[in-house]
Amino acid sequence: MRLLLRRLSFYVIAAWVALTISFFLPRVMPGNPVQEAISRATQSGVCNLECVNAIRLELGFGVHTSIWVQYLQFWGNLFHGDLGSSWTQGNQPVATLIAQYLPWTIGLLGAATVISFVLGTLIGIVMGWLRGSWLDWLMPVATLFQAIPYFLLALVLTMFFGETAHMLHLLPSSGGYDVYTVAPGMNWPYLWSIVTHAVLPAATVVLASMAGFILGMRNQMITTMDEDFVLVARAKGLPRRRVVWYAARNAMLPSVSNFSIAISLVVAGQLLVELVFNYPGIGYHLFKAVEDLDYVLVQGIFLVIVVVVLVANLLADLVYVLIDPRARQEAAG
Repeated sequence: MRLLLRRLSFYVIAAWVALTISFFLPRVMPGNPVQEAISRATQSGVCNLECVNAIRLELGFGVHTSIWVQYLQFWGNLFHGDLGSSWTQGNQPVATLIAQYLPWTIGLLGAATVISFVLGTLIGIVMGWLRGSWLDWLMPVATLFQAIPYFLLALVLTMFFGETAHMLHLLPSSGGYDVYTVAPGMNWPYLWSIVTHAVLPAATVVLASMAGFILGMRNQMITTMDEDFVLVARAKGLPRRRVVWYAARNAMLPSVSNFSIAISLVVAGQLLVELVFNYPGIGYHLFKAVEDLDYVLVQGIFLVIVVVVLVANLLADLVYVLIDPRARQEAAG
């Protein structure tokens, strides 16, 4: 219980620091959102002094409002569940916009992460058990994919697969679905269009993140193979499958712990992948919000990203406690 409380207190502090950075960072970036909003307003009519003051108040930049007052207002609104309104999206509530963007990112990120972790772990177990075999040729391949940035791999897949597949009407390389030929809803053409548009972005995340799981699991498996309990199991003549299971079960413990670290990298890579493929998720709209100096939308999206990463790390910690007897003893103490 004490371990859980320590972990929760750590995540609360991490969330406070991250959200504080998300508040101040846009405000030190070049550009003036008030002037940008005024420029857009004057394109369709005259913006007099009252109009200017109204825009400043709407964006939280009152004439006599200091940045610390804005900071307190930000936390006050946050505790009341008010994420504000996006002035670049027709003053729609940020919570409504995020509810539209988030399913795209969660669906793609969740599927890609599960696939990469399961496949990477299984391949790493086999490579560690059969070290010195022909499977070792996967080592330089996995190392190469681990070193390639997400966005560069996305560009390569788009160049070599996206355009050719698009000409063959197989794999689109842009967007979340075909907005010209299908209508959103619970119908097969729309669902199939979502799947085909997600193949290349998901493949990018899987290939880039799976390499780390493969290398980490292989190294842990090789180390575990030299442990005394594995040698005793072999000496007793236990079936090969059972010995592999004993070794893999213990080798997976550090992999689960490393998963909480890897999830942050996967989320960051996912944001770049969405930008390359124009995928309508959180990352793509975060870039557009930064480009438009929409501070309120940037803060709301950043809040969601922070919560997703911290919750994923917390769940990984809880799973580690459940599967590791030593961690359970520490948590009980």
